[in-house]
Amino acid sequence: MKIKEMMKFAWDNYKQYALGKNELRPLTKNGHIGNMFGGLRGATVIDALDTLYIMELEEEFQEAKQWVEKSFDLNVNGEASLFEVNIRYIGGLLATYYLTGEEVFKSKALELGEKLLPAFNTPTGIPRGVINLGSGMSWSWGWASAGSSILAEFGTLHLEFLHLSELSGNPVFAEKVRNIRRVLSRVEKPQGLYPNFLSPVTGSWVQHHVSIGGLGDSFYEYLIKSWLMSDKKDSEAKKMYDDALEAIEKHLVKKSAGGLTYIAEWRGGILDHKMGHLACFSGGMIALGAEHSTGDRRQRHMELAAEITSTCHESYTRSDTKLGPEAFRFDAGSEATATRLSERYYILRPEVVESYMYLWRLTHQPKYRHWGWEVVQALEKHCRVEAGFSGIRDVYTTTPNHDNMQQSFFLAETLKYLYLLFCEDDVLSLEDWVFNTEAHPLPINHTDLKAAGQP
Repeated sequence: MKIKEMMKFAWDNYKQYALGKNELRPLTKNGHIGNMFGGLRGATVIDALDTLYIMELEEEFQEAKQWVEKSFDLNVNGEASLFEVNIRYIGGLLATYYLTGEEVFKSKALELGEKLLPAFNTPTGIPRGVINLGSGMSWSWGWASAGSSILAEFGTLHLEFLHLSELSGNPVFAEKVRNIRRVLSRVEKPQGLYPNFLSPVTGSWVQHHVSIGGLGDSFYEYLIKSWLMSDKKDSEAKKMYDDALEAIEKHLVKKSAGGLTYIAEWRGGILDHKMGHLACFSGGMIALGAEHSTGDRRQRHMELAAEITSTCHESYTRSDTKLGPEAFRFDAGSEATATRLSERYYILRPEVVESYMYLWRLTHQPKYRHWGWEVVQALEKHCRVEAGFSGIRDVYTTTPNHDNMQQSFFLAETLKYLYLLFCEDDVLSLEDWVFNTEAHPLPINHTDLKAAGQP
């Protein structure tokens, strides 16, 4: 299968040129460490584990597992993104533990989870975004206004932390994320919307910028998925999701002059008519929620999901490379295209194919597989280089200028969602698994643990 071959190619080159570094730089054939993971190494290894396992790339999975056992060092000192460490490292380790039952993944996940806890030592219990994994010191991102925490970051811990409590028997992880939810339930929502910046000191919003793309995105995803993961018992999460989606429908969902449905950004009541690539996951999310609704709401949300996914597909077809830009606008004359240079790049992002996968599984309309195959062909044509896959700086030119980075999420998400799009539905069935925001599968809380890879 083509996508399996692409995964093997991406992994083999990472192993050859960058094993133990966080990402592969495929043009220069070396590794990249970066400063997002606070001294942790091997982001691509951890992100790739479950994909290698699912694709039955057994030899490659063993190579990755061996690196985790022998070389994955958690005693590091450096500034880590709480959010990125949680979704990539903890998510990847938990998923691989549930798929294989092998203790090494569980113990590393729990050890790493403990190192994140000091970030929650704030007056409200809303964690700060950056933590030193060695000292436990935490602070907010320098670019976040007035020392605030970011909605998508503190709102994207729930799934993993509940599993950490379940596996460790230590309730502290679950308590931390339940408290976040309490703070969010209490605070007033302007027009029912959730702004992106919240003060961890006062528990109030810092500025009224609302986005379903970057800074907001996965908060909403984790509400509907928390409900599904709880086997539909977490009714608070479902109500928060339903209310938030209703406010989004009312205030942010718009139709362009050319008939494309999109989700605008909201800045204190003023709409910014652009949609980021990151917001393109929302087609899949809304479809997943619609699947569990009834009557009029089910049909309305299924249509909305299909329309948004179609708009994101348009952003791909309207580029010269057939890959989508980082953000696209709906100003006069620019329908689903990026007008600004700063929005024209593509970094191997998964969100559009993620929505194709959900819509395929929930509707079985052949167009979603057809659209997915277009992405496979475009990746092969424009992003595959001699030693891996690279993002490109401008999707509107067919002589790509590569960015020399094979992102770890390309192996965790983009290739996994493409693979699942063409698999039978029972491979990681949506009945049994929810995917964290890095596409790491976590088991739905069924009473029998067979689905969770337990003997």
